[in-house]
Amino acid sequence: MSPAVRIAVDPASGVPPFEQVREAIRAQVDSGALAPGVRLPPVRSLATSLDLAPNTVARAYKELEALGVVETRGRAGTYVSGAGVERTLREAAASYADTVRSLGASEADALAAVRRALGS
Repeated sequence: MSPAVRIAVDPASGVPPFEQVREAIRAQVDSGALAPGVRLPPVRSLATSLDLAPNTVARAYKELEALGVVETRGRAGTYVSGAGVERTLREAAASYADTVRSLGASEADALAAVRRALGS
């Protein structure tokens, strides 16, 4: 398994294994732990390391692709597409905007603070 991908499947859980795999990957993409462009482990490799059937991992990957979280590039593999990171960025921006409004700060001051925080 790729060192960047951390997944634990609980066989005693009432949640099906493919959902556990899907949500573990999606959470890592949403948090930024898996950045856009990161290659996920091949289906068979991940299935073996998790002691799952390859079809279980394939289903998780297929659902992640349908959600726009990953993209499959044929034999080149499956990669994080960045949709989850973009969603997290939008959520962070909305939260920051709410904080700025509650402080009564101007848009110019808020943007200047972001530029300083980003070092630009």
